[in-house]
Amino acid sequence: MTSQPSRRGEPEPPDPLPIPVVDNHTHLDISREGGTVGVDDLGPALRAAAAVGVDRVVQIGCDPAGNEFAVAAAEAHPAVLAGVAVHPNEAPGLAAAGSLDTALARVEELAGHPRVRVVGETGLDHYRTGPEGHAAQEESFRRHVDIAKRTGRALQIHDRDAHADVLRVLAEEGAPERTVMHCFSGDLDLARECVARGYHLSFSGTVTFKNAKGLRDALSVTPLELVLVETDAPYLTPHPWRGASNSPMLVPLTVRAMAATLGVAVATLCEAVSENSERLYGPW
Repeated sequence: MTSQPSRRGEPEPPDPLPIPVVDNHTHLDISREGGTVGVDDLGPALRAAAAVGVDRVVQIGCDPAGNEFAVAAAEAHPAVLAGVAVHPNEAPGLAAAGSLDTALARVEELAGHPRVRVVGETGLDHYRTGPEGHAAQEESFRRHVDIAKRTGRALQIHDRDAHADVLRVLAEEGAPERTVMHCFSGDLDLARECVARGYHLSFSGTVTFKNAKGLRDALSVTPLELVLVETDAPYLTPHPWRGASNSPMLVPLTVRAMAATLGVAVATLCEAVSENSERLYGPW
C-alpha cells in the first residue's frame, strides 16, 4: 500500500523492499528539528530503515566534527560505513581561517580507517558560494580527488550549479576509478556524459517530485550497473512526505519511483543497487 500523510505529518514506514538496499548518502548527525544527535542515538533510525529493507547506509561527513562523527558511527554500528571530506561550502571559510590544510590532512588520515570507504562529499557549489569562494572550493576539490586515489577510496561528488566545472576538474585531475555523482541534479546530456565516463549516478527523493521530469529523463539513460539511491537525509524527502524530515526508512519510496522510470521490477533495481554499492565500497 502507498503511505499517506499521518495527522501529525510525520512519515510512516513504506512497504518493505523485496531485496535490501543501501542508502548511499545520509547525514544522520543532522537534525532539522534542532538539538544534538549522538552516535548512540542512531539505533532507532537504523532499525526502522532495516525493517523496510534498507539495511546498510553510508554516513557522510562534511566538516571536521562531522567527519569524526561518521567514523565513530561506523565503528559503533555494523550497518554504517563512513565518508569523510570538507564540503565545498566549508572550504572557503576554512581557507580564510588558515585551517584548510589541517582539515584536509585529517581527512586523509581518517580515509585510511577500515570503516571509511568514501572520500566525500567534495566538489563544487556555485549556488551557495559566490565567485569569491570558487578558487578555494576548486583547490579543495582537487586535493580530495588526490586523496581518494592515493587511499584507494571511492569519491563522492557534490555538484550544485557547477556541472561543467566539476567535469573539467575531474578530467584534469583524472577521476578515481570509483566516482559517484551524489544527489545527481543534472539533465539528460550530463547523465550521458557521466555514464560515458563510467561514473555512478546516485538519485535522491527529488526524482519522485512531480516537477522533476528532467531528473527522470537522466535516470532513464543510466545503466543499472551505474545506479545508486540515497536520501541525503534529513533533506530531499521523497513524495508524499516532501517537506518532512527525511530518513533512510523512506528510501523504498524513491526506489519504487526509480524502478517505474527505468521500466524494471523493483526487485531487479534493488539487486542492482545492492551489488553496485558493495562493488564500490566493499562489504559492510
